[in-house]
Amino acid sequence: MNHFVSMKDLSAGEIQQLIKLAEQYERGQYSNLTKEGKRFVANLFYEPSTRTKMSFEVAEKKLGLEILDFHCDSSSEQKGESIYDTAKTFSSIGAEALIIRHPVDNQVQLLAEQLPVPVINAGDGKGEHPTQSLLDLYTMYKEFSYFKDLKVLMIGDILHSRVARSNALALKTLGAEVFLSCPKEWQDPNIDYPYLDLDEAIEHCDVAMLLRIQLERHQHQTNLSAQQYLARYGLTKEREQRMKSNAIIMHPAPVNRNVEIEDCLVECERSRIFKQMEYGVYTRMAVLNMLLNKGDEAVGENHQTMYAHAQQW
Repeated sequence: MNHFVSMKDLSAGEIQQLIKLAEQYERGQYSNLTKEGKRFVANLFYEPSTRTKMSFEVAEKKLGLEILDFHCDSSSEQKGESIYDTAKTFSSIGAEALIIRHPVDNQVQLLAEQLPVPVINAGDGKGEHPTQSLLDLYTMYKEFSYFKDLKVLMIGDILHSRVARSNALALKTLGAEVFLSCPKEWQDPNIDYPYLDLDEAIEHCDVAMLLRIQLERHQHQTNLSAQQYLARYGLTKEREQRMKSNAIIMHPAPVNRNVEIEDCLVECERSRIFKQMEYGVYTRMAVLNMLLNKGDEAVGENHQTMYAHAQQW
């Protein structure tokens, strides 16, 4: 694995290897990646971020890495510098990996093809968000210990969601059953899973994954009020009560309370929303290790054995 830019690039075995490494990190079994001298990574965020940026910083600091923190509004971008030249500058001055968030679809993938150091996609436009997908997968794994035939319902703004796209790719690789539910105008023909009525699907899913309404990416604003959206397409208390007893609620956040999900459900017993955030640190540590240390801290099984086990997930 040379970069981490798309879930379509990963085999089932590679996903399992990352999950096992994250689990090792959650147990506190890891060492500093900077045994000899300092090692630098750069966080290049061209879009606002709280969870992704901060969890990368915590992951980097736990691994002993030095952070080169980029601020768009005080950078040479304000003088017209291209993102390629900025990224190349950071690699030239010693950054061994670049974590990049950008508003343009596929921009991070293009940079990965051009740069000599590992690139991690921290979200690119409506394209993908693979590290979010990995922490989502880890959350499901911790809950169910398998993926094969797991019923995952993604609800909301499918068309504009990079989280939906990455998870759709990864869950297909792992053999899960994926269903979608959203307003017709937010359906994405490129995500090849069935669209179901929410009130029907909610009773049969193991995972209900709510997606934030991506208003900043909409060409036209929805005519629905927050109250109307919640009643038609959101997770209400009445719908939650009809879920399977062991089903869980997930959301990549930030959460629009009382829009995608009723406020009282955000931290209810079956919600894993804040647990996802915790797991994001361990999974991002795993990605950094795999790119900078070639997964040398991974324990137990070799890649072939992991792949065989992944087929049973």
